[in-house]
Amino acid sequence: MASPTDPDVELLLPADDVVEPEVTILIPSVDEELTMGDFVAWCHEGLQAAGLVGEILIVDSSTDRTAQIALSGGARVLKTPKRGLGRAYIDALPYIRGRYVIMGDADCTYDFRQLAPFVEAMRNGTEYAMGSRWKGSIERGAMPALHQYFGTPLTTWILNRLFGSHFTDIHCGMRGITTDALRRMGLVSQSWEYASEMVLKSVRMGLQTTEVPVRFLKDREGRLSHHKRAGWFSPFSAAWINLRAMFIHGAEFFLFKPGIVLMTIGLVLTLPLTFGDITIGHVTFSLYWMLIGLTLSVLGLQSVYFGCLAHAFLDYTGRARQRWQRLFRYTPSVLLSAGMFVLGLGLAATLLVHYVAHDFRLPATSSVVDHLSITGLLLMIFGFSTFCFTLVLHATEVRYGRGDDVVH
Repeated sequence: MASPTDPDVELLLPADDVVEPEVTILIPSVDEELTMGDFVAWCHEGLQAAGLVGEILIVDSSTDRTAQIALSGGARVLKTPKRGLGRAYIDALPYIRGRYVIMGDADCTYDFRQLAPFVEAMRNGTEYAMGSRWKGSIERGAMPALHQYFGTPLTTWILNRLFGSHFTDIHCGMRGITTDALRRMGLVSQSWEYASEMVLKSVRMGLQTTEVPVRFLKDREGRLSHHKRAGWFSPFSAAWINLRAMFIHGAEFFLFKPGIVLMTIGLVLTLPLTFGDITIGHVTFSLYWMLIGLTLSVLGLQSVYFGCLAHAFLDYTGRARQRWQRLFRYTPSVLLSAGMFVLGLGLAATLLVHYVAHDFRLPATSSVVDHLSITGLLLMIFGFSTFCFTLVLHATEVRYGRGDDVVH
């Protein structure tokens, strides 16, 4: 059955296809003929043990007999081009029939004979059931020591610090999610970063989340993992891809609070020196300190504003954007921006007047005129930046209809 929207995607149906499944076991695969037969049998065993009616949907980009083996075992097969692990889940969305989705790998490293805890959690209200190898078990030799004792714990810790979450294993490949939550999640990741995207969006969306212990088993004899197939650098590349996703989704963490700190330090160094040098003990805070303060203030303000915009763009509920728009209402903010800019221009103009009146010679760096002009420049920059931020903030509300909605 060819897809009406994507000619590169074709759905193959087994002879004994199930009707009205409650659960969809959704599995991407590439050249897994060594394990596919056992994996599909495990899925059937897990469904039967849990008393579930479920479908097995294999998203296959193989060049070997993986698809035929899956079909003969009673699985649906969605044939797609090889275009990324995350993209496989996106391609599969229109073909999911179950109310609940359980994801994983087809290599028999996750024990799909134990499906019941995921479905029980989702039946009880959980929207996102994250598997955890740390709460379950890891067979000796199943994970490289670098991954088990350093990579996964470190990246999990980073994500929890960035987003205030409490996961123990963000890279576990076995996870469950309601179909409704998966569709609302709007996955866009094409590669390994889909795993972090799902975790991050589950937090952003405020999904009801729990962790389910899973068994993690070592690879079958003769099978090479996809990381090993791709080369020694593949695990490091996957780790960086996932970190990149965390940093992008957590952009405000690196911008908003650090920006407040920088701006505060900068203003403390700048504003008190508006009318001249200040000496405290043996230290004289001069015009040069003001220039340092000006730099820190501007960097801090830009970080704060970018952090606000990141918060608005990344907030699933839209409440963050509404909160910032209430604080930066358009007309008052534009008037305040104009006022700061004009006041700053007036202060900075004193230096120009002095320069012209004194035969185009600058005053001494300790003069009041120099100090006033630096404060003036600060106000001008703050005024213009606030105006630009207000425009962009309110532009986030602009929406356009889709191109296919236009009536010709």
